[in-house]
Amino acid sequence: MIKVGILGASGRVGRLLLEDIKIEDEMELSAVYVRSEQDFPLEKGVTVTNDMDAFLKACDVVVDFSLPEATQALLEAVMDNPKAIVSGTTGLSLHQLNLLKEASALMPILYATNMSLGVALLNKLVNIASRTLEGFDIEIVEQHHRHKKDAPSGTALTLAESAAEGRSLDLDKVRVSGRNGNIGERSADEIAVMALRGGDIVGRHTVGFYNDGEFVELNHTATSRNTFSKGALRAAKWLVKKEAGLYSIADCLDLS
Repeated sequence: MIKVGILGASGRVGRLLLEDIKIEDEMELSAVYVRSEQDFPLEKGVTVTNDMDAFLKACDVVVDFSLPEATQALLEAVMDNPKAIVSGTTGLSLHQLNLLKEASALMPILYATNMSLGVALLNKLVNIASRTLEGFDIEIVEQHHRHKKDAPSGTALTLAESAAEGRSLDLDKVRVSGRNGNIGERSADEIAVMALRGGDIVGRHTVGFYNDGEFVELNHTATSRNTFSKGALRAAKWLVKKEAGLYSIADCLDLS
């Protein structure tokens, strides 16, 4: 039985992880990291702690859907107690991403800005379309609920990376995340990533390839956050058998 520790259990996806793990045959919830107060019910026998070392010792794999500062604390602590880690925390800084890479030299880590099968496939299709539809303008629009803190979404940025990679472009040099005023014509290599926020939208991402006379749009819509929690648990089962390294959801689904 794989012992799973959850970081970020009080969040939207974290609460779903607590429920979804109950129906897993090969996994059990063994630990929950709680920073201040436990405001959700748990079965007996689960370690509940605000001590990161005690949390790590109680599990075989960590599933992390928390905030960037909590993920950083995890990555700093895990250097002395390596564990398999599945992380879906978005909005990580460059320093935190570097910590992720550093830790992956000691343990298997799967990092994905979106844990869904559909988005993993969408990333592959975007890369192919970007490479094939040479000269088409690329525009990405993402929509999320009003409570989402980071923008653009991690998923949208990953899709933009896939598009840039398809054309051998440096995304940092060609990405546009807002337009206002008399900005002039669109540049040929520009990749726009726009964010919309409102209501209770779980997640919708559209990648458009636009040319004179025709356009192609690739779209993914998440209708339930269980897509992310179930995807993360599937990834955790796969990851515990792997050697140290940094993996993606595409690796887990054999889409690389």
